[in-house]
Amino acid sequence: MAKKAPQRDAGDEGLQIGSPKEWAAGVPAVAHSLLTSYAQMGVKRTLLTLVRVNQKNGFDCPGCAWPEGDHRSPAEFCENGAKAVAEEATLRRVTRDFFARHGVDELARRTDYWLGQQGRLTEPMHKPAGSDHYVPVTWERAFDLIARQLRALDSPDEALFYTSGRTSNEAAFLYQLLVRRFGTNNLPDCSNMCHESSGSALTQTLGIGKGTVSLEDLHKADLIFVVGQNPGTNHPRMLSALEKAKDNGARIVAVNPLPEAGLLRFKNPQRPGGVIGHGTRLADRFLQIRLNGDLALFKAMSRLLLEAEDAAPGTAIDREFVQTHTHGFDDWEKDVRELDWADVEEATGLSRTAVEDTVQDVLGARSVIVCWAMGLTQHKNSVATIREIVNFLLLRGNVGRPGAGVCPVRGHSNVQGDRTMGIYEKPSPAFLDALTEEFGFQPPRRHGTDAVDSIRALRDGRAKVFVAMGGNFVAATPDTQVTEAAMRSARLTVQVSTKLNRSHAVTGEEALILPTLGRTERDRDQFVTVEDSMGMVHASRGRLRPASPDLLSEVAIVCRLARTIFGEGSGIPWESFEADYDAIRDRIARVVPGFGDFNARVRVPGGFALPNAPRDERRFPTDTGLANFTVNDLEVLRVPAGRLLLQTVRSHDQYNTTIYGLDDRYRGVHSGRRVVFVNPDDLAELGLADGETVDLISEWPDGERRAEEFRIISYPTARGCCAAYFPETNVLVPLDSVAETSNTPTSKSVVIRLARRPAA
Repeated sequence: MAKKAPQRDAGDEGLQIGSPKEWAAGVPAVAHSLLTSYAQMGVKRTLLTLVRVNQKNGFDCPGCAWPEGDHRSPAEFCENGAKAVAEEATLRRVTRDFFARHGVDELARRTDYWLGQQGRLTEPMHKPAGSDHYVPVTWERAFDLIARQLRALDSPDEALFYTSGRTSNEAAFLYQLLVRRFGTNNLPDCSNMCHESSGSALTQTLGIGKGTVSLEDLHKADLIFVVGQNPGTNHPRMLSALEKAKDNGARIVAVNPLPEAGLLRFKNPQRPGGVIGHGTRLADRFLQIRLNGDLALFKAMSRLLLEAEDAAPGTAIDREFVQTHTHGFDDWEKDVRELDWADVEEATGLSRTAVEDTVQDVLGARSVIVCWAMGLTQHKNSVATIREIVNFLLLRGNVGRPGAGVCPVRGHSNVQGDRTMGIYEKPSPAFLDALTEEFGFQPPRRHGTDAVDSIRALRDGRAKVFVAMGGNFVAATPDTQVTEAAMRSARLTVQVSTKLNRSHAVTGEEALILPTLGRTERDRDQFVTVEDSMGMVHASRGRLRPASPDLLSEVAIVCRLARTIFGEGSGIPWESFEADYDAIRDRIARVVPGFGDFNARVRVPGGFALPNAPRDERRFPTDTGLANFTVNDLEVLRVPAGRLLLQTVRSHDQYNTTIYGLDDRYRGVHSGRRVVFVNPDDLAELGLADGETVDLISEWPDGERRAEEFRIISYPTARGCCAAYFPETNVLVPLDSVAETSNTPTSKSVVIRLARRPAA
């Protein structure tokens, strides 16, 4: 049965459009941080909480995975970090009375913003089969319900166990242990929707699925590319690092279809010049690239470097590095020398002169870093694009030396740590062997399902139970109608959450909400650990009183569920793990490489760095034992006449699927989200006007998909390209439109047409 579309937020009717900003942060960022925090937490709670964010004796910000330096300011948070903390530490509460007033069908019609604004969950809730309402349930009864459903399955592979990137290392390690002890590798996670392409490409080329730079490297770089990324909104503290790099003499090249305020100019509110001055111009060069043109750009720059080496041998290529540390150079070189410049210009929308000028920056830089985010990882050819970036860096030896390397900028606060802890549907034999030796059972060897394949499994009846450790799976995934129908076909859906979200309203026949502690809250006398985007592991200690006495930590939830499923004779000391997190870390130290003496090292203020062979030793644990040059075909994405290429983006009042508010002030949008940004020349060509209301329609072999009622905003995006916010536009991305190798949804290259709304 089809469900009604979400209701509009009150602010949607008052949508106002202003001019986009030409700088980010400054006094307005401080003001917005405090206003949001005061509204959610009150003045006293705000002051007590924000001073502990990202401090060595405080808690890790739930907002993103950007690393902290050795020297930290008293206000070590950004605007969106303050919003994330405020939403978690809010004084608002969702109680049993709320669920008595609001049925599941009604909640499914509410918007993500409205759901998130209701506050913290306070006790376990159960939606019985055939009912439209959640009712209170004891923890013991909730665990019994899950265990009963799991035991009733014909195979462990009929259960799916999702993980959000906010889960701590300790909880993630125990969660994968429970899942593998149960007998499956069905461990989809949020990385499947974002940086899976990065991990796939980097593992193939460098032998490690992570970046190869530290924060200090960023400060030391001569040239930094920021590609497919909007740090001003998505990773605001990165702007301080870029500012420091600029102070040290670095040049910055921004590569993006949209001009982003944070890369134009940054007013650091912790500097006098950021308060009363003009701030710092960050991007020395802005390459306004066409969507999906990044592979062509990096291939073209490499071609020009080869030609520069032909003209002046020994000046453009690090021959010693290439010969000593790499494999596959000859085949790659042959392919790049055959590159067609007409294809490059069509794919990128850039002139040859613009690319040549950028290569002069490269030739003038000894150390180069390339940073990227989801603007690169959500295309069909994303893995190939990132491999081509690696080729570009290998050519001049820009891996494994100070100030140089690859820098995928992760979003969720511990998404990288979760993968390190074993949250992966394709575990290595070595990891499974270590589990066997440590815990005395044989984990399954067959690969499990990732996020997209999990939806397919539910849709096709091959999976019947879905358990989520955090996150908002329904809102984060593609093909909204297909995903929601798949979730509703499950026998049981379980959500371990801090706040209400859309996944609580799109349920299986039976559903449970298990409320958990937030990062800001005290967990008895225990602490947890996280791994940041650059491989630093550090402690996180919440200080606030829990939002409700009925909350359990993620660790406690996993341990109690495991004891209910397996009984006391499982051979794994779940009760001891719940009582003392040091006991968990001792086991991690024996199973996961790089975590030796974990308990002692993580107690050192600031934590410790995990080993990184390409960075630390110029050693590349690939199949060849070397860094691999790869041949990546350039296929120009040609859009039919009358169509545009859509990318999904976040607003400034948003973090992943969490909507903090209805403004995107850097882009000039206020009190609404259903907007589409279109180049004015494209509007003229299409016969449309700024301010018109249209439907966005994507066209696929299996039919059209429609997102309704979006207001056009004339905006200086790249020609032929447009942008709109997710999750509202997830409906346009088919489940089967995924990146090669990584299986990540292609949310950054969706061919659409704009259709006028019929007259009322």
